[in-house]
Amino acid sequence: MNRIFLFSALALLIAFEGCKPVQKTTSSTQGGRYHEDLSALRPTKEEPVTIDTVTENGSTRNPNVYVEPKFTVNKQVDTVLDSIDRLNLNRRAVDGFTIQIYYGTKREDALNTKKDATIRIPEMEAEVQYLQPNFRVKVGRYFNRLQAQKDYETIKQAFPNAILIPDKISLN
Repeated sequence: MNRIFLFSALALLIAFEGCKPVQKTTSSTQGGRYHEDLSALRPTKEEPVTIDTVTENGSTRNPNVYVEPKFTVNKQVDTVLDSIDRLNLNRRAVDGFTIQIYYGTKREDALNTKKDATIRIPEMEAEVQYLQPNFRVKVGRYFNRLQAQKDYETIKQAFPNAILIPDKISLN
């Protein structure tokens, strides 16, 4: 029984020994406050680069002298860019935005809306599209939403049902 008591007391003593608080160094000249010198950890200012640069093997070189690059990929990049260019030549339309001012089944209403749009917004061309069984009247062709948003705010005042929709913009 005594051995168990001694062993548990020794284990508790070892456990509490590791839990001692860290003591800070104090100095009577600083009024008992903590002080530590961190000047060794401060970043140093880099020296400006001179015209002659020292290379890894200790020799100097002039960076203004042209050196032909090794391991370039210019020919490979050129072939990829040429193939992308050929694909773009075949494209007829790109993703963009337009403003739809009418959507419905009545042709007369669509044509009247187009006529009204040419009067109210003469600088923009309105077009009527028929996708069975509905007619759509759209104005404007924009490559991004930010450009379309400017005109959308003014068109919305004249046509309250107008909405900004993604659309294919023809390049012809």
